[in-house]
Amino acid sequence: MISSDVIRGYNDTMILYMLLERESYGYEISKNIRRLSQEKYVMKETTLYSAFTRLEKNGCISSFHKDGEAGKRRTYYRITDEGQAYYREKCIEWQLTQEVVNTFIKE
Repeated sequence: MISSDVIRGYNDTMILYMLLERESYGYEISKNIRRLSQEKYVMKETTLYSAFTRLEKNGCISSFHKDGEAGKRRTYYRITDEGQAYYREKCIEWQLTQEVVNTFIKE
């Protein structure tokens, strides 16, 4: 399991990635992050919803309500143009981060 301290700076990137293809809601995003990471990273609910609040405040995502299964109302999120630009910036930053950290890793 990956420490949340190590990956904290990339929670937003993971969330935005999950929204690139389609809108989604919190539980589904969390479940897919867990699945795609092969259970190596589990984003806590408080972390997830704090990120939603921050990303929405910064214009990276927008939220709306939609009725789901059995009439249950859910908050869905979609990525904005600003969010797509921010995602691309974070991907470039990640490449640079890997280069620097790899300098100090002995194989």
